[in-house]
Amino acid sequence: MRELNSIQEKILDKTLYLIGKTGSFNVPVRTIVKEASVNVSAINYYFGTKENLFIKVKEFYIENTLSAYQMIDDTTLPPEDRLIIAANEIMEYAIRYPGILAILKEARKNQYVNPLDEKILTITEKVNLKLVSLLAEILNTSGEDLSFKNTVFMSSILYPLLNSEPVGYRNMDLYDKEARIKYIKMLLKQLNYSK
Repeated sequence: MRELNSIQEKILDKTLYLIGKTGSFNVPVRTIVKEASVNVSAINYYFGTKENLFIKVKEFYIENTLSAYQMIDDTTLPPEDRLIIAANEIMEYAIRYPGILAILKEARKNQYVNPLDEKILTITEKVNLKLVSLLAEILNTSGEDLSFKNTVFMSSILYPLLNSEPVGYRNMDLYDKEARIKYIKMLLKQLNYSK
C-alpha cells in the first residue's frame, strides 16, 4: 500500500475512511474537513464541489484496488506467495479503508447510470477473477468446490476487518502484517492446502 503524498490524497484518504465508518456517501463536508485536519477552502480548492470529491474518491478506490491486487500478476513468485501477498494487501486495504464495501454497494446501485460506478464493478470483478484463478491453482480445485472455498477465503479475509475493528481474534493482531500473513497461511491450510 502506497503512502499518501499530498493534501489532496489525505482528503481522499479520510473521505474514504469516513464513507466506511458511516456506511454511506452521506458524509458532511465539515466531518471530512475535521478528520483530514484541513479547512473547507482545501476541499473547494482541490475538488470544487462535494460531488467532485466523491468522484475522485471513487477514482482513488480504483487506483488502490489495482495496487492491492498487482502481486497476483507477478509470475516471478510462486502462486502461493502471490496469493498470500495479495490477500495481505486486501486486508491492509480493508483496515485502512473500511469504505470499500460502501463504495461497492453504491457502484452496484448506480452501475447503469454512472460510468465510473460501472468501471468500479468491472475492475473489481476482473481482479477478483484473477484471485479465484490463483486460488484454484493453489488448491487444485474447480467448480462448486472452488466456489465454496473462494467464498470462505474472501469472507475470512474481509469479515474480521469490517468496521475497521478486527473481531473475534483475541490472540491475533490483524493490524500487524506478520500476524495477517500467519492468519492467511492458516486459512489456506484449513482449505486443504499445505506447503
